[in-house]
Amino acid sequence: MNIVILGLSITSSWGNGHATTFRGLVRELNNQGHHILFLERDVPWYANSRDLPNPEYCETELYSSLSDLKTRFTEQVREADMVIVGSYVPEGVPVGEWVCKMARGIKAFYDIDTPVTLAKLERGDYEYLHPDLIPKYDLYLSFTGGPTLDVLERKYGSPMARALYCSFDPTLYYPELEMVQWDLGYLGTYSDDRQPPLEKLMLDAARQWPGGSFVVAGPQYPASIKWPANTEYIHHLPPAEHRKFYNSQRFTQNITRADMIKAGYSPSVRLFEAAACGTPIISDYWDGLDSIFEIGTEILVAYSAKDTLRFLCEMCKSERKMIGELARKKVLTNHTAAHRAKELVSYAEELMSLESTDGEGIAVGS
Repeated sequence: MNIVILGLSITSSWGNGHATTFRGLVRELNNQGHHILFLERDVPWYANSRDLPNPEYCETELYSSLSDLKTRFTEQVREADMVIVGSYVPEGVPVGEWVCKMARGIKAFYDIDTPVTLAKLERGDYEYLHPDLIPKYDLYLSFTGGPTLDVLERKYGSPMARALYCSFDPTLYYPELEMVQWDLGYLGTYSDDRQPPLEKLMLDAARQWPGGSFVVAGPQYPASIKWPANTEYIHHLPPAEHRKFYNSQRFTQNITRADMIKAGYSPSVRLFEAAACGTPIISDYWDGLDSIFEIGTEILVAYSAKDTLRFLCEMCKSERKMIGELARKKVLTNHTAAHRAKELVSYAEELMSLESTDGEGIAVGS
């Protein structure tokens, strides 16, 4: 297929998780024989931090304004087999209206922030998506699965809502023979809603087990936080060091954002990356977690510091390794970027089949 993507960014991973997602998806679409044109709004905060200015697996073009976009890329959008507009694209509503009007092929919205998007719609915040625009997209691709897909179809009128979860790159995340430095580690940017469960599940466990070794890595933690004496804090950990970080822990902690817990079925990329390293995960619970991993054999769930300490202090090495290995097998089987590319193509084929049955037909393969 000939695919045009209008996304927040592919050239800069600074301050956003979109670029990593798009890079993996686009790279694998290219590997599977599809041509991709990625259109990105040229904004100063990304212009100063482009860590991949010219991806080799797609054609990348920057545009300065909505007018510039329309002037230079109308033909490409009109003739594409599929046009995908991402969440948080600047002026996303007029961009989406233009795409839905001009494109002859499949018109899709890729929501990398689904729970946030729905919360914004509920309070009348139409920063990048308007309720009236949702039915105009042929396909709504969502980072959140489960009941949210029914909400998108029944309440908001999406003709077809499908999950397209985050993914990981198996060439970047895998087990290594590292010297274990910590019993339990956590990687994540500070947020007000994640801090209470981090305290409850991990830091309280650290305080109750002075002989244990713990670590938290991520920016924006307030200076007022009193870390336990046996907990190391790393202010910044570049992505290139994430694999080593996971491989240096006996267990890794997963904490989920409140809006993701409320929506359910919203796995984070950190889950997949840690599992790919074979590091057993101790997670909080959310609806749909058992649709990603088998609880107890592929992932561990803690509801209190007592649960966390039971895993850390009572689980034997062989059981710990088995959990890590089974989780790694699961993500290699279901959650790589290559899997996401195939899922996207399968959704396009499903949509084309439905349109063909209806006798209207979307112009694909022109």
